[in-house]
Amino acid sequence: MVAWFRRILPREERFFELFDRHAEFVAAGAAELRAMLDGGDAVAKHYAAVLAREDDADAVTREVVQAVRRTFVTPFDRGDIQGLISRMDDAIDEMKKTAKTISLFGMREFDEDMRQMGDAAVRCAAILRETVPLLAAIGRNAGRINALCEQIRQIEGEADDVHDAGVTALYRRCQAKGDALSYIAASAVFDRLERVVDRFDDIANEIEGIVVEHV
Repeated sequence: MVAWFRRILPREERFFELFDRHAEFVAAGAAELRAMLDGGDAVAKHYAAVLAREDDADAVTREVVQAVRRTFVTPFDRGDIQGLISRMDDAIDEMKKTAKTISLFGMREFDEDMRQMGDAAVRCAAILRETVPLLAAIGRNAGRINALCEQIRQIEGEADDVHDAGVTALYRRCQAKGDALSYIAASAVFDRLERVVDRFDDIANEIEGIVVEHV
């Protein structure tokens, strides 16, 4: 009886629109961060854009939280809604932290491995943009959603390998030159980029949990 009653009550379907908007900002932030890794003048050119997209995403996150509070019937569990938007926001927060780390150390040159990790973040963000709209019909799209989440997981694993190889090569290069400061700066950026991609894996796990609960 309770389940039937909940089905006939008005639902706040705007949650899906908000998820889509947030995913767009995540993808835009990833693209701007990747552009910074081209180095040179691109660093300063795209730095402010990364921060701006993080601000945009934060605004959407606040809208989602407010919608959860005022909506009697939500498309899926309130905790899942808040968990998903939080994981998505964590990803773009890490992009902001990465951009700030680059700016803090005044870096203008980047290893190819760093650019590959930036590419991984862009790829994950594109998959996220494809995945999020499917949540509006989660039962029908469960198989596709899980497949996309697995793609994110594979990219995250590849990025881990790139990170490890890149940091190892960096250490050997800086050790040979006796350049500890360059190692500290570059390894910090490597670690930040790894965390960006890791956050997409967290999003995939969150989405898969939602699918399990609602299919």
